Amino acid sequence: MTTERAAIFDVDGTLVDTNYLHVVTWWEAFRQAGHRVPMREIHRAVGLGGGDLIEHLLGKDRDPEDDGQVVAAHHALYATYFDRLPALDAAGDLLRALAGRGWKIVLATSASGAELSALRRAIDADDVILGAASADDVTDGKPAPDPVQQARGFADVPSERAVFVGDTVWDMEAAVRDGVVPVAVLSGGIPRADLDKAGARAVYRDPADLLAHLDSSVFAERE
Repeated sequence: MTTERAAIFDVDGTLVDTNYLHVVTWWEAFRQAGHRVPMREIHRAVGLGGGDLIEHLLGKDRDPEDDGQVVAAHHALYATYFDRLPALDAAGDLLRALAGRGWKIVLATSASGAELSALRRAIDADDVILGAASADDVTDGKPAPDPVQQARGFADVPSERAVFVGDTVWDMEAAVRDGVVPVAVLSGGIPRADLDKAGARAVYRDPADLLAHLDSSVFAERE
């Protein structure tokens, strides 16, 4: 039986304070394509991959030929922030603290390419990040378990030896489906009740709060 452990992290809203940037840039991308989508609905959909987010918000009866235009517009708008994406307080410190305790650190995110590179620069903890399961690595994004499974593959650990930290309902559902321990943070703006209902084992305010309570967290239980 392996003694290795994996700490898997979502990125947007969990380690980097970007959820509301996504809300605004998706809203503008939809507006440019002639769609009026309330920002509150976009906020709840953040964390889904681009195609899934569009389907979730516009429905299956939309013209899918327009999806590429919307995705491209969102990417172009969001890319204007790449050089100033703000890491959440203590995000890098949390990853280093867990790595110091013997946890393998892996990311699981719907971001990829230049966007993922910008997010990793913001976190500034590549010295302890083993790898990242991105949108390019899986067929189905969260809430499917595929991103979490891919991240565990980097660490080569079974689900019972992994904890997944995220900020959305989609993160919690993906974790539950894969069998890893789901831990939530409120820094993405999703209500605690929604995260609890989706399966969160514990909920913290943000990475700094989780770091301050590591010794009483599910991470300590598995050391």
